[in-house]
Amino acid sequence: MSSTGFAGRSVVVTGAGSGIGRAAALRFAQEGAKVLVADLNKETAEQTVEEVRAAGGTALAVIGDLSEQAVVDEIVATAVATHGGLDVLVNNAGIMDRMSAAGETDDAEWERVIRVNLTAPFLLTRAALPHMLAKGGGAIVFTASEASLRGSAAGAAYTASKHGIAGLTKSLAVMYRNEGIRTNAIAPGATVTNIQLDVQPDAHGPAALRPYFVGAGKPADAAEQAAAIVFLASDAAANINGAILPVDNGWSAV
Repeated sequence: MSSTGFAGRSVVVTGAGSGIGRAAALRFAQEGAKVLVADLNKETAEQTVEEVRAAGGTALAVIGDLSEQAVVDEIVATAVATHGGLDVLVNNAGIMDRMSAAGETDDAEWERVIRVNLTAPFLLTRAALPHMLAKGGGAIVFTASEASLRGSAAGAAYTASKHGIAGLTKSLAVMYRNEGIRTNAIAPGATVTNIQLDVQPDAHGPAALRPYFVGAGKPADAAEQAAAIVFLASDAAANINGAILPVDNGWSAV
């Protein structure tokens, strides 16, 4: 493995058991980082760790629901104790809604999507900040979404959660830039991952959204999204702060 841009740095990647998170964990490890893989799925998280170690990298896993404060605390404490601190936090984990319009969204769908997609990354960021401040800086990267840029890419709950991520990204960038902490986000378009979709095709939301997916174009590979995450966390992006970077093959430009 290479030991260039992130040699010796401690990196936490959530949702790293598969998809964009796994690709990002592997990319950081290739650059010399010590990676903590956080995921709900024990089997897939351990597979990511095995891939990193097989390639000569350093990784370990913490398993649990990121919407639970105890899991958040364990992730941060483990990274600090095992890897000597926390330099980079990638808030990638998330779930889809059912593409439901607001009038079709029940309380359970709304509360779960907001809890996982917005509250959980807030909790983890809040827990990580004291350790980044103690080290004199750090980088935070969120996985936002095409749905963080407009209202035609997902249902009400997911769209609201990802708009919230965009706002949180910008708030953190302003609040902590003088302390050396940069916060940015990628906004993926269509990407080949294992994120689960449970959609009622004849519901109002999916029917209303269908015409807008025509411009999505060729789906990205997870590795293409990971490359953008690693760039935003790197010293090459030292003066990029508060950006929401579309990685969508021009979908947002259509």
